[in-house]
Amino acid sequence: MNRFRNPILPGCRPDPSVCRVGEDYYLVTSTFEWFPGLPVFHSRDLVHWRCIGHAFDRPDQLPLDGVPASGGLYAPALRHHDGRFHLFCTLVDGAEWSGHFVLTADDPAGPWSDAHRLEGEGIDPSPFFDDDGRAWCTGTRLTGRYDGHTEIWLREYDPSAPALVGEEHVIWDGTVKNAIWTEGSHIYKVDGRYHLLTAEGGTALDHAVMSARADAVTGPYESNPRNPILTRRHLGLDTRTGEYPIVGTGHGDLVDTPDGEWWMALLAMRPHHRDRCALGRETFLTRVRWEDGWPAADPVEPVREAPSTPPAPWPAQPACDHFDAPSLAPEWSMLRPPRERWWSLTDRPGHLRLRVRPETLADTANPSFVAQGQRHHDFAAFTALEFAPRDEEQAGLALVQNGDFHVLLVSTARGLRLVKREQGLETVLAEAPAAERVRLGFEAHGRWYRALYAADPGPFAPLGPPLDGDMLTSQVAGGFTGVFLGLYATANGRTSRNHADFDWFEYRPLPGPA
Repeated sequence: MNRFRNPILPGCRPDPSVCRVGEDYYLVTSTFEWFPGLPVFHSRDLVHWRCIGHAFDRPDQLPLDGVPASGGLYAPALRHHDGRFHLFCTLVDGAEWSGHFVLTADDPAGPWSDAHRLEGEGIDPSPFFDDDGRAWCTGTRLTGRYDGHTEIWLREYDPSAPALVGEEHVIWDGTVKNAIWTEGSHIYKVDGRYHLLTAEGGTALDHAVMSARADAVTGPYESNPRNPILTRRHLGLDTRTGEYPIVGTGHGDLVDTPDGEWWMALLAMRPHHRDRCALGRETFLTRVRWEDGWPAADPVEPVREAPSTPPAPWPAQPACDHFDAPSLAPEWSMLRPPRERWWSLTDRPGHLRLRVRPETLADTANPSFVAQGQRHHDFAAFTALEFAPRDEEQAGLALVQNGDFHVLLVSTARGLRLVKREQGLETVLAEAPAAERVRLGFEAHGRWYRALYAADPGPFAPLGPPLDGDMLTSQVAGGFTGVFLGLYATANGRTSRNHADFDWFEYRPLPGPA
């Protein structure tokens, strides 16, 4: 029996939306303030995925500049119709404008169009292409009736404009009494009926997937008598690691296979202790069956039977990036779009060079920082740095949740420093002598992170005590993302002509506790 392991996309990959084109599957997730945004993943079997590009990869496509932490790009919805891909999304807390938009492309790898703004309130727009030639869009907005109460609206969509047109219909406002955050809606047509899938209960431990159906796309919709069709809320708030390894299941999207199977891509979380989730919300997969004309989802488990499609794994990617490619690998992200070229892979071949600039991780800006999402509870990440700091300059490794909660392991003019920024206050936890070339690392085991350093060559040694990583989780620091770690350089508000060179970066999982 062929089996697969959840999550199918580990690390901060929330709000998945999936569609099939022939025998190929494409999936997009939220990216909030990170650039490039809206990664497009490709699979041939729903289990093995690779990033083929980003729908938002040009700074001028969208005004993402200046968005706060966990603002930006929310809950994309991807569909393919008549030879073209349509990607709906919402820009939240934009400095220039906020609201819904659509990007289109003939090739999911890009290029994608500039953002076409769409009318409509709230968040989570999602297109539906009916078999009669008409297209529709659903979305979510707050009603003000009570705290967290939302409703799902529906309007016709004209893809040739593109624009929302015609009369608005309110089709849903929650499955249970006093429901909160009915959102993430998608419509499907199965056996002549229209099925509405929504998330409900908020994105924490009470998250859930609900369904309803109607004979007409505009309703009225009746609730699935077995709602919620997927949740972990019945387990309560006791999320001891090992007993409940997966929590917060919700925000699902359905897709069928050529063989007639149905599957749901969804988000969920893997806590490392209590409800703390350093990895953020990840993308999981579970089977869906149809019973009495209603969808019924299998429980989300760490290991499950795979789709009947033959396995189609992609070549394994190396654990170490030697920075010898012409451009950064798709795993790397930046905070907000760059308006100047502050990184280079060619100034010193085989190295990533970062310019030392005034911007810091504490600013709502685009600092000299390239990062990857943490993907395992137990991992080690290392780099080799060459840097001659002056004045207030610093460069090295960073663990980041947001501007007020992050950890720095940096080379400064006063030596190596381990710095914790918690609730906006910085504390130097440990110091050590520095060399112009030094190796730096972080090792994590669950909630505990250890900073490491070494002369080059030379053995690694710990710097400072183990760090409690709870401060890096959204459950403590707020927001919607997981931990990002990467390479950083700053002059802390001053101008500089200096640079930092990183020879390589390695990230690898470690064995977990027995």
